[in-house]
Amino acid sequence: LFGRKRFLPGINAEHQGMRAQAERMAINHPLQGTAADVMKMAMIEVDKLINEKYKNGEVKMIMQVHDELIFEIKDNLAEKIAGEIQTEMETVHKFEIPILAEISIGKNWGECK
Repeated sequence: LFGRKRFLPGINAEHQGMRAQAERMAINHPLQGTAADVMKMAMIEVDKLINEKYKNGEVKMIMQVHDELIFEIKDNLAEKIAGEIQTEMETVHKFEIPILAEISIGKNWGECK
């Protein structure tokens, strides 16, 4: 969707297993590649938000795991920034079907699952 390319060296392989693997990669690429691109765009927009509004280390983007972003946020800002992050993630690109982001707040990652 965003022009990402995937090279499939085994797509013309004589070995059936290698060719089948390349075919699966070709089928999965548009969905997985687009999801990765959308996540990266969302991370950029959320980072801009944090840098513009929260300059004292009150909000830190810690990591990305597949389709999740993990943050450290001061307790008194958690509810407020959660809504702002959710909006950025849901509006990073306009699709025919809206992207929905879920937000969890907890003292540790286990509480958020």
